[in-house]
Amino acid sequence: MAMSTRSSGVPRSPSRPIPGARGLSARAAATAAGGRAATISLGRSFAVESGNYFLLLGTTLFLVIFGLVMVLSSSTIDSFNGNQGFFGGFLRQGMYAVIGVPLMLVVASVPSEFWKRRAWLVMGVAAALQLLVVATPLGVEVYGNRNWIQLGPVTAQPSELVKVGLVIWLALILARKRHLLTSWPHVLIPIGPVAGGAIGLVLLGSDLGTVIILTSIVIGALFFAGVRMRMLAIIVAAVSLGAIVMTVISPNRMVRVLGFLNGTTDYEGSGWQSTHGLYALAAGGVFGVGLGNSKAKWSWLPAADNDYIFAIIGEELGLIGAVVLLLLFVVMAIAFIRIIRSTNDPFSRVLVGSVMVWVVGQAFVNIAVVLQLLPVLGVPLPLMSSGGSALITTLVGIGLVLGIAKHPPIIEDQSSPPPGAPGGPGAQSVPTARTTPNVRTPHGAPRPRGTARSYRP
Repeated sequence: MAMSTRSSGVPRSPSRPIPGARGLSARAAATAAGGRAATISLGRSFAVESGNYFLLLGTTLFLVIFGLVMVLSSSTIDSFNGNQGFFGGFLRQGMYAVIGVPLMLVVASVPSEFWKRRAWLVMGVAAALQLLVVATPLGVEVYGNRNWIQLGPVTAQPSELVKVGLVIWLALILARKRHLLTSWPHVLIPIGPVAGGAIGLVLLGSDLGTVIILTSIVIGALFFAGVRMRMLAIIVAAVSLGAIVMTVISPNRMVRVLGFLNGTTDYEGSGWQSTHGLYALAAGGVFGVGLGNSKAKWSWLPAADNDYIFAIIGEELGLIGAVVLLLLFVVMAIAFIRIIRSTNDPFSRVLVGSVMVWVVGQAFVNIAVVLQLLPVLGVPLPLMSSGGSALITTLVGIGLVLGIAKHPPIIEDQSSPPPGAPGGPGAQSVPTARTTPNVRTPHGAPRPRGTARSYRP
Protein backbone atom coordinates (compact mmCIF):
# COMPACT_ATOMS: atom_id res chain seq x y z
CA MET A 1 0.00 0.00 0.00
CA ALA A 2 1.32 3.38 -0.95
CA MET A 3 1.60 5.77 1.95
CA SER A 4 1.95 9.54 1.74
CA THR A 5 2.66 12.20 4.31
CA ARG A 6 0.57 15.36 4.04
CA SER A 7 1.16 18.71 5.70
CA SER A 8 -1.14 21.67 6.09
CA GLY A 9 -1.35 22.51 2.38
CA VAL A 10 2.40 23.10 1.92
CA PRO A 11 4.28 20.36 0.04
CA ARG A 12 7.52 19.25 1.58
CA SER A 13 10.68 19.69 -0.51
CA PRO A 14 11.90 16.35 -1.82
CA SER A 15 14.99 14.94 -0.19
CA ARG A 16 16.18 13.35 -3.42
CA PRO A 17 17.83 15.45 -6.13
CA ILE A 18 15.63 16.49 -9.02
CA PRO A 19 16.02 14.08 -11.95
CA GLY A 20 17.91 15.70 -14.80
CA ALA A 21 19.08 18.59 -12.65
CA ARG A 22 22.54 17.16 -12.06
CA GLY A 23 25.19 19.36 -13.67
CA LEU A 24 22.81 22.27 -14.20
CA SER A 25 23.50 25.74 -12.90
CA ALA A 26 21.89 26.99 -9.73
CA ARG A 27 19.47 29.07 -11.80
CA ALA A 28 18.39 26.11 -13.94
CA ALA A 29 18.06 23.80 -10.91
CA ALA A 30 15.93 26.33 -9.08
CA THR A 31 13.71 26.73 -12.11
CA ALA A 32 13.34 22.94 -12.43
CA ALA A 33 12.25 22.79 -8.79
CA GLY A 34 9.40 25.16 -9.59
CA GLY A 35 10.73 28.11 -7.65
CA ARG A 36 11.71 31.59 -8.78
CA ALA A 37 15.45 31.82 -9.26
CA ALA A 38 17.42 34.73 -7.83
CA THR A 39 21.11 34.10 -8.21
CA ILE A 40 24.26 36.16 -8.22
CA SER A 41 26.84 34.92 -10.70
CA LEU A 42 30.51 35.64 -10.08
CA GLY A 43 31.78 33.33 -12.79
CA ARG A 44 31.57 35.96 -15.52
CA SER A 45 34.08 38.15 -13.72
CA PHE A 46 36.67 35.36 -13.81
CA ALA A 47 35.70 33.73 -17.10
CA VAL A 48 38.46 32.71 -19.49
CA GLU A 49 38.41 34.88 -22.60
CA SER A 50 37.49 33.17 -25.83
CA GLY A 51 39.62 32.83 -28.94
CA ASN A 52 37.52 35.54 -30.62
CA TYR A 53 38.48 37.92 -27.83
CA PHE A 54 42.20 37.37 -28.30
CA LEU A 55 41.92 37.45 -32.10
CA LEU A 56 40.29 40.88 -32.06
CA LEU A 57 42.48 42.20 -29.25
CA GLY A 58 45.71 41.03 -30.90
CA THR A 59 44.77 42.47 -34.29
CA THR A 60 43.81 45.79 -32.70
CA LEU A 61 47.03 46.12 -30.72
CA PHE A 62 49.11 45.21 -33.78
CA LEU A 63 47.36 47.89 -35.82
CA VAL A 64 47.90 50.48 -33.07
CA ILE A 65 51.64 49.72 -32.91
CA PHE A 66 51.87 49.64 -36.70
CA GLY A 67 50.11 53.01 -36.80
CA LEU A 68 52.49 54.55 -34.27
CA VAL A 69 55.48 53.45 -36.36
CA MET A 70 54.00 54.94 -39.52
CA VAL A 71 52.99 58.18 -37.78
CA LEU A 72 56.57 58.50 -36.56
CA SER A 73 57.84 58.03 -40.09
CA SER A 74 55.31 60.23 -41.90
CA SER A 75 55.03 63.16 -39.47
CA THR A 76 58.70 64.04 -38.83
CA ILE A 77 58.99 66.73 -41.50
CA ASP A 78 55.69 68.44 -40.77
CA SER A 79 56.43 68.32 -37.02
CA PHE A 80 59.83 69.90 -37.56
CA ASN A 81 58.38 72.61 -39.79
CA GLY A 82 55.76 73.28 -37.11
CA ASN A 83 58.46 73.89 -34.45
CA GLN A 84 57.53 70.68 -32.61
CA GLY A 85 60.74 68.81 -33.23
CA PHE A 86 61.01 65.70 -35.33
CA PHE A 87 59.08 63.61 -32.78
CA GLY A 88 56.29 66.04 -31.89
CA GLY A 89 53.56 64.27 -33.88
CA PHE A 90 54.68 60.83 -32.74
CA LEU A 91 54.77 61.78 -29.05
CA ARG A 92 51.30 63.29 -29.28
CA GLN A 93 49.92 60.19 -30.99
CA GLY A 94 51.72 57.97 -28.48
CA MET A 95 50.01 59.83 -25.65
CA TYR A 96 46.62 59.19 -27.25
CA ALA A 97 47.47 55.49 -27.58
CA VAL A 98 48.51 55.34 -23.92
CA ILE A 99 45.09 56.75 -23.03
CA GLY A 100 43.06 54.76 -25.53
CA VAL A 101 44.39 51.22 -25.03
CA PRO A 102 43.78 51.08 -21.23
CA LEU A 103 40.40 52.73 -21.80
CA MET A 104 39.57 50.00 -24.32
CA LEU A 105 40.42 47.33 -21.75
CA VAL A 106 38.33 49.07 -19.10
CA VAL A 107 35.34 49.24 -21.46
CA ALA A 108 35.89 45.56 -22.32
CA SER A 109 35.59 44.63 -18.65
CA VAL A 110 32.10 46.16 -18.37
CA PRO A 111 29.10 43.91 -19.18
CA SER A 112 26.73 45.04 -21.89
CA GLU A 113 23.93 45.60 -19.37
CA PHE A 114 25.82 48.68 -18.17
CA TRP A 115 25.72 50.25 -21.64
CA LYS A 116 22.05 49.39 -22.16
CA ARG A 117 21.16 51.54 -19.17
CA ARG A 118 23.27 54.46 -20.41
CA ALA A 119 22.64 54.39 -24.15
CA TRP A 120 20.45 57.50 -24.12
CA LEU A 121 22.96 59.34 -21.94
CA VAL A 122 25.91 58.64 -24.27
CA MET A 123 23.87 59.61 -27.32
CA GLY A 124 22.66 62.81 -25.66
CA VAL A 125 26.13 63.92 -24.56
CA ALA A 126 27.58 63.30 -28.02
CA ALA A 127 24.78 65.24 -29.74
CA ALA A 128 25.08 68.11 -27.25
CA LEU A 129 28.84 68.44 -27.88
CA GLN A 130 28.27 68.41 -31.64
CA LEU A 131 25.64 71.13 -31.20
CA LEU A 132 28.25 73.26 -29.41
CA VAL A 133 30.51 72.86 -32.44
CA VAL A 134 28.04 74.21 -34.99
CA ALA A 135 26.11 76.69 -32.82
CA THR A 136 28.68 78.33 -30.54
CA PRO A 137 32.06 80.05 -30.88
CA LEU A 138 33.65 76.92 -29.38
CA GLY A 139 33.54 75.32 -32.82
CA VAL A 140 36.76 75.37 -34.86
CA GLU A 141 36.91 75.19 -38.67
CA VAL A 142 39.76 73.29 -40.33
CA TYR A 143 40.07 72.90 -44.13
CA GLY A 144 36.48 74.08 -44.61
CA ASN A 145 34.98 71.63 -42.08
CA ARG A 146 33.60 72.93 -38.80
CA ASN A 147 34.00 69.68 -36.93
CA TRP A 148 36.25 70.44 -33.95
CA ILE A 149 35.59 71.91 -30.53
CA GLN A 150 38.12 73.96 -28.56
CA LEU A 151 37.94 73.53 -24.78
CA GLY A 152 40.95 75.38 -23.39
CA PRO A 153 44.10 73.65 -24.61
CA VAL A 154 42.14 70.57 -25.74
CA THR A 155 40.80 70.19 -29.29
CA ALA A 156 38.50 67.27 -30.04
CA GLN A 157 36.02 65.98 -32.64
CA PRO A 158 32.59 65.35 -31.07
CA SER A 159 31.49 63.65 -34.31
CA GLU A 160 33.74 60.72 -33.36
CA LEU A 161 31.86 60.41 -30.08
CA VAL A 162 28.60 60.45 -32.07
CA LYS A 163 29.76 57.17 -33.66
CA VAL A 164 30.07 55.56 -30.21
CA GLY A 165 26.70 56.93 -29.14
CA LEU A 166 25.02 55.67 -32.30
CA VAL A 167 26.25 52.08 -32.06
CA ILE A 168 25.10 51.75 -28.43
CA TRP A 169 21.80 53.56 -28.89
CA LEU A 170 20.88 51.78 -32.13
CA ALA A 171 21.64 48.40 -30.57
CA LEU A 172 19.33 49.18 -27.64
CA ILE A 173 16.42 50.49 -29.72
CA LEU A 174 16.56 47.83 -32.42
CA ALA A 175 16.86 45.03 -29.87
CA ARG A 176 13.73 46.26 -28.10
CA LYS A 177 11.79 46.59 -31.35
CA ARG A 178 13.08 43.42 -32.99
CA HIS A 179 9.55 41.98 -33.39
CA LEU A 180 8.20 45.18 -34.97
CA LEU A 181 10.79 45.90 -37.67
CA THR A 182 8.53 44.76 -40.50
CA SER A 183 6.57 48.01 -40.14
CA TRP A 184 7.81 51.33 -41.55
CA PRO A 185 6.69 53.44 -38.54
CA HIS A 186 8.66 51.26 -36.13
CA VAL A 187 11.74 51.29 -38.38
CA LEU A 188 11.73 55.08 -38.78
CA ILE A 189 10.70 56.10 -35.24
CA PRO A 190 12.65 56.99 -33.15
CA ILE A 191 15.65 56.10 -35.33
CA GLY A 192 14.86 58.72 -37.95
CA PRO A 193 14.51 61.75 -35.63
CA VAL A 194 17.30 60.87 -33.18
CA ALA A 195 19.94 59.36 -35.49
CA GLY A 196 18.98 61.74 -38.31
CA GLY A 197 19.25 64.71 -35.98
CA ALA A 198 22.72 63.73 -34.78
CA ILE A 199 23.91 63.14 -38.34
CA GLY A 200 22.36 66.44 -39.40
CA LEU A 201 24.40 68.29 -36.78
CA VAL A 202 27.56 66.81 -38.28
CA LEU A 203 26.38 67.75 -41.76
CA LEU A 204 25.95 71.37 -40.64
CA GLY A 205 29.72 71.38 -40.12
CA SER A 206 30.19 70.39 -43.80
CA ASP A 207 31.94 67.11 -42.94
CA LEU A 208 30.39 64.91 -45.62
CA GLY A 209 32.94 62.11 -45.10
CA THR A 210 31.96 61.60 -41.46
CA VAL A 211 28.27 61.85 -42.43
CA ILE A 212 28.74 58.96 -44.88
CA ILE A 213 30.35 56.81 -42.16
CA LEU A 214 27.57 57.65 -39.66
CA THR A 215 24.90 56.83 -42.23
CA SER A 216 26.64 53.53 -42.97
CA ILE A 217 26.53 52.70 -39.26
CA VAL A 218 22.76 53.24 -39.20
CA ILE A 219 22.19 51.12 -42.31
CA GLY A 220 24.49 48.39 -40.95
CA ALA A 221 22.60 48.36 -37.66
CA LEU A 222 19.29 47.97 -39.49
CA PHE A 223 20.73 45.10 -41.52
CA PHE A 224 22.01 43.18 -38.51
CA ALA A 225 18.72 43.83 -36.69
CA GLY A 226 16.90 41.90 -39.42
CA VAL A 227 15.14 44.68 -41.33
CA ARG A 228 13.84 43.44 -44.68
CA MET A 229 16.10 43.95 -47.68
CA ARG A 230 13.33 45.72 -49.59
CA MET A 231 13.06 48.32 -46.87
CA LEU A 232 16.84 48.67 -46.68
CA ALA A 233 17.02 49.20 -50.45
CA ILE A 234 14.54 52.07 -50.20
CA ILE A 235 16.52 53.63 -47.35
CA VAL A 236 19.81 53.33 -49.27
CA ALA A 237 18.21 54.91 -52.34
CA ALA A 238 16.92 57.83 -50.27
CA VAL A 239 20.32 58.33 -48.62
CA SER A 240 22.08 58.22 -51.99
CA LEU A 241 19.72 60.87 -53.36
CA GLY A 242 20.44 63.06 -50.35
CA ALA A 243 24.20 62.65 -50.84
CA ILE A 244 23.86 63.74 -54.48
CA VAL A 245 21.90 66.83 -53.44
CA MET A 246 24.49 67.77 -50.78
CA THR A 247 27.26 67.39 -53.35
CA VAL A 248 25.53 69.53 -55.98
CA ILE A 249 24.90 72.44 -53.62
CA SER A 250 28.57 72.56 -52.52
CA PRO A 251 31.00 74.00 -55.12
CA ASN A 252 34.01 72.47 -53.34
CA ARG A 253 32.52 68.97 -53.36
CA MET A 254 31.31 69.40 -56.92
CA VAL A 255 34.81 70.20 -58.18
CA ARG A 256 36.27 67.11 -56.49
CA VAL A 257 33.52 64.80 -57.73
CA LEU A 258 33.67 66.09 -61.31
CA GLY A 259 37.44 65.76 -61.32
CA PHE A 260 37.10 62.19 -60.07
CA LEU A 261 34.43 61.26 -62.63
CA ASN A 262 36.17 62.90 -65.59
CA GLY A 263 39.63 61.73 -64.65
CA THR A 264 41.00 65.23 -65.32
CA THR A 265 41.87 66.70 -61.98
CA ASP A 266 43.41 70.10 -61.44
CA TYR A 267 46.99 69.18 -60.60
CA GLU A 268 47.80 72.57 -59.06
CA GLY A 269 44.50 72.76 -57.20
CA SER A 270 42.06 70.13 -56.00
CA GLY A 271 43.97 67.27 -57.64
CA TRP A 272 47.28 67.92 -55.92
CA GLN A 273 46.73 65.60 -52.96
CA SER A 274 45.24 62.64 -54.85
CA THR A 275 47.85 62.87 -57.59
CA HIS A 276 50.79 62.86 -55.19
CA GLY A 277 49.18 60.01 -53.30
CA LEU A 278 49.38 57.93 -56.47
CA TYR A 279 52.97 59.10 -57.03
CA ALA A 280 53.89 57.81 -53.56
CA LEU A 281 52.26 54.43 -54.17
CA ALA A 282 53.97 54.10 -57.55
CA ALA A 283 57.37 54.97 -56.08
CA GLY A 284 57.07 52.15 -53.52
CA GLY A 285 56.85 49.33 -56.03
CA VAL A 286 56.67 45.84 -54.57
CA PHE A 287 59.14 46.09 -51.68
CA GLY A 288 59.06 49.84 -50.95
CA VAL A 289 61.82 52.40 -50.58
CA GLY A 290 62.41 51.51 -46.93
CA LEU A 291 60.93 52.66 -43.66
CA GLY A 292 61.56 56.39 -43.17
CA ASN A 293 62.74 57.00 -46.75
CA SER A 294 59.55 58.51 -48.16
CA LYS A 295 59.93 61.53 -50.42
CA ALA A 296 56.24 62.40 -50.47
CA LYS A 297 56.29 63.34 -46.78
CA TRP A 298 58.72 66.19 -47.54
CA SER A 299 55.76 68.58 -47.91
CA TRP A 300 54.70 67.06 -51.23
CA LEU A 301 51.70 65.16 -49.86
CA PRO A 302 49.26 67.01 -47.58
CA ALA A 303 47.91 65.05 -44.58
CA ALA A 304 50.67 62.46 -45.00
CA ASP A 305 50.26 61.28 -41.40
CA ASN A 306 46.47 61.47 -41.45
CA ASP A 307 44.07 60.85 -44.33
CA TYR A 308 46.83 59.77 -46.73
CA ILE A 309 48.96 57.67 -44.42
CA PHE A 310 48.16 54.63 -46.59
CA ALA A 311 50.11 56.29 -49.43
CA ILE A 312 53.17 56.57 -47.16
CA ILE A 313 52.76 52.91 -46.19
CA GLY A 314 52.69 51.94 -49.85
CA GLU A 315 55.73 54.09 -50.61
CA GLU A 316 57.95 52.94 -47.74
CA LEU A 317 56.78 49.32 -47.37
CA GLY A 318 55.65 48.72 -50.95
CA LEU A 319 52.90 46.47 -52.19
CA ILE A 320 53.77 43.89 -49.53
CA GLY A 321 53.20 46.34 -46.68
CA ALA A 322 49.94 47.59 -48.20
CA VAL A 323 48.62 44.04 -48.63
CA VAL A 324 49.58 43.14 -45.07
CA LEU A 325 47.59 46.12 -43.83
CA LEU A 326 44.58 45.07 -45.89
CA LEU A 327 44.82 41.53 -44.52
CA LEU A 328 44.88 42.86 -40.95
CA PHE A 329 41.55 44.58 -41.51
CA VAL A 330 40.21 41.42 -43.12
CA VAL A 331 41.24 39.45 -40.03
CA MET A 332 39.53 42.08 -37.87
CA ALA A 333 36.35 41.66 -39.92
CA ILE A 334 36.55 37.88 -39.44
CA ALA A 335 36.85 38.40 -35.68
CA PHE A 336 33.76 40.62 -35.69
CA ILE A 337 31.77 38.08 -37.70
CA ARG A 338 32.79 35.23 -35.40
CA ILE A 339 31.63 37.21 -32.38
CA ILE A 340 28.31 37.94 -34.12
CA ARG A 341 27.83 34.25 -34.89
CA SER A 342 28.65 33.26 -31.31
CA THR A 343 25.66 35.06 -29.80
CA ASN A 344 21.93 35.27 -30.42
CA ASP A 345 21.41 38.28 -28.18
CA PRO A 346 19.86 41.02 -30.40
CA PHE A 347 21.66 43.87 -28.63
CA SER A 348 25.05 42.20 -29.04
CA ARG A 349 24.54 41.33 -32.70
CA VAL A 350 23.52 44.86 -33.66
CA LEU A 351 26.30 46.48 -31.64
CA VAL A 352 29.07 44.25 -33.01
CA GLY A 353 27.77 44.60 -36.55
CA SER A 354 27.61 48.39 -36.25
CA VAL A 355 31.18 48.63 -34.95
CA MET A 356 32.35 46.35 -37.77
CA VAL A 357 30.73 48.60 -40.39
CA TRP A 358 32.27 51.62 -38.67
CA VAL A 359 35.87 50.44 -38.34
CA VAL A 360 36.33 48.08 -41.28
CA GLY A 361 34.07 50.08 -43.60
CA GLN A 362 35.88 53.33 -42.83
CA ALA A 363 39.24 51.64 -43.42
CA PHE A 364 38.28 50.52 -46.90
CA VAL A 365 36.73 53.91 -47.72
CA ASN A 366 40.01 55.61 -46.76
CA ILE A 367 42.05 53.16 -48.85
CA ALA A 368 39.66 53.55 -51.80
CA VAL A 369 40.12 57.33 -51.65
CA VAL A 370 43.92 57.01 -51.76
CA LEU A 371 43.63 54.60 -54.71
CA GLN A 372 41.28 57.10 -56.44
CA LEU A 373 38.42 54.63 -56.42
CA LEU A 374 36.35 57.24 -54.57
CA PRO A 375 36.43 61.05 -54.45
CA VAL A 376 38.37 62.68 -51.62
CA LEU A 377 36.14 62.41 -48.53
CA GLY A 378 38.51 63.29 -45.69
CA VAL A 379 38.07 60.23 -43.45
CA PRO A 380 41.08 58.89 -41.49
CA LEU A 381 42.38 55.33 -41.55
CA PRO A 382 41.19 53.75 -38.26
CA LEU A 383 43.91 52.96 -35.69
CA MET A 384 46.59 54.17 -38.15
CA SER A 385 46.07 57.88 -38.90
CA SER A 386 47.18 60.53 -36.45
CA GLY A 387 44.44 62.14 -34.39
CA GLY A 388 43.44 61.63 -30.78
CA SER A 389 39.64 61.73 -31.06
CA ALA A 390 39.51 59.14 -33.84
CA LEU A 391 41.98 56.79 -32.15
CA ILE A 392 40.42 56.90 -28.68
CA THR A 393 36.81 56.53 -29.83
CA THR A 394 37.72 53.71 -32.21
CA LEU A 395 39.41 51.87 -29.35
CA VAL A 396 36.33 52.45 -27.19
CA GLY A 397 34.13 50.98 -29.94
CA ILE A 398 36.36 47.91 -30.18
CA GLY A 399 36.31 47.70 -26.38
CA LEU A 400 32.51 47.40 -26.51
CA VAL A 401 32.88 44.41 -28.82
CA LEU A 402 35.59 42.88 -26.63
CA GLY A 403 33.25 43.22 -23.67
CA ILE A 404 30.62 41.17 -25.48
CA ALA A 405 33.20 38.52 -26.37
CA LYS A 406 34.47 38.46 -22.77
CA HIS A 407 31.12 38.69 -20.95
CA PRO A 408 28.47 36.74 -22.88
CA PRO A 409 25.31 38.77 -22.29
CA ILE A 410 22.15 37.42 -20.70
CA ILE A 411 20.08 36.34 -23.67
CA GLU A 412 16.80 38.16 -23.78
CA ASP A 413 13.57 36.21 -24.09
CA GLN A 414 13.14 36.14 -27.85
CA SER A 415 9.99 34.05 -27.63
CA SER A 416 7.90 36.97 -26.31
CA PRO A 417 6.14 38.57 -29.28
CA PRO A 418 4.96 42.19 -29.22
CA PRO A 419 1.54 43.27 -27.99
CA GLY A 420 -1.16 42.17 -30.41
CA ALA A 421 1.02 39.54 -32.08
CA PRO A 422 0.08 35.85 -31.83
CA GLY A 423 0.81 34.79 -28.29
CA GLY A 424 1.50 38.32 -27.15
CA PRO A 425 -0.48 40.56 -24.77
CA GLY A 426 -3.88 41.41 -26.21
CA ALA A 427 -3.84 38.58 -28.74
CA GLN A 428 -6.95 36.44 -29.17
CA SER A 429 -6.66 32.94 -27.85
CA VAL A 430 -6.74 30.22 -30.48
CA PRO A 431 -8.28 26.89 -29.48
CA THR A 432 -6.01 23.94 -29.92
CA ALA A 433 -6.88 20.32 -30.53
CA ARG A 434 -6.86 18.03 -27.54
CA THR A 435 -4.66 15.07 -28.17
CA THR A 436 -4.24 13.73 -24.64
CA PRO A 437 -6.76 10.96 -23.86
CA ASN A 438 -8.75 10.95 -20.64
CA VAL A 439 -6.67 8.29 -18.91
CA ARG A 440 -7.51 7.29 -15.38
CA THR A 441 -4.84 6.88 -12.73
CA PRO A 442 -4.26 3.52 -11.04
CA HIS A 443 -6.38 4.69 -8.09
CA GLY A 444 -9.38 5.37 -10.29
CA ALA A 445 -9.40 9.16 -10.09
CA PRO A 446 -9.84 10.87 -13.47
CA ARG A 447 -6.77 12.81 -14.61
CA PRO A 448 -7.43 16.32 -16.01
CA ARG A 449 -6.77 16.67 -19.70
CA GLY A 450 -3.37 18.11 -20.68
CA THR A 451 -1.62 17.22 -17.42
CA ALA A 452 1.37 14.93 -17.12
CA ARG A 453 0.99 11.42 -15.80
CA SER A 454 2.27 10.77 -12.30
CA TYR A 455 2.30 7.40 -10.56
CA ARG A 456 2.99 6.79 -6.94
CA PRO A 457 5.73 4.34 -6.08
